[in-house]
Amino acid sequence: MKSTPDVPCKSVMVVDDSDIDRYIAKKILAQHDPFCPEVMSYENPLEALSYLGLNQENIEALPKFIFLDIYMPEMSGFEFMEAYSHFSGTLKNHCSVYIVSSTIDPHDLVRAKKDANVVELHVKPINSQFLSKLAG
Repeated sequence: MKSTPDVPCKSVMVVDDSDIDRYIAKKILAQHDPFCPEVMSYENPLEALSYLGLNQENIEALPKFIFLDIYMPEMSGFEFMEAYSHFSGTLKNHCSVYIVSSTIDPHDLVRAKKDANVVELHVKPINSQFLSKLAG
């Protein structure tokens, strides 16, 4: 697992196929001011990867935090992380990926811990205690 870099947060990315979970995340992030002023929200993980790939050398355009669901129809969070692992060191050093899932499957927990690009797995939903911990 990776540690979180200590840089100001300009934006956060939420990647989740659930409209409700993305809505909750945006509301909690907005209420936890100041956390990150901009929330990039993606229903489709492929679109999120495309954005990251196009901007992987542009730190100003990259989110500080990526909140990623595991179970999505187009591509799982673990498949997302496999593609993410091929991005530049610039991107991976700037972004901190948190898997945010409702899973209780021990295999998922172990897999998340083994991924060098994942900081931790957090059980849904995102809440103010979680964000306070990240804000330090």
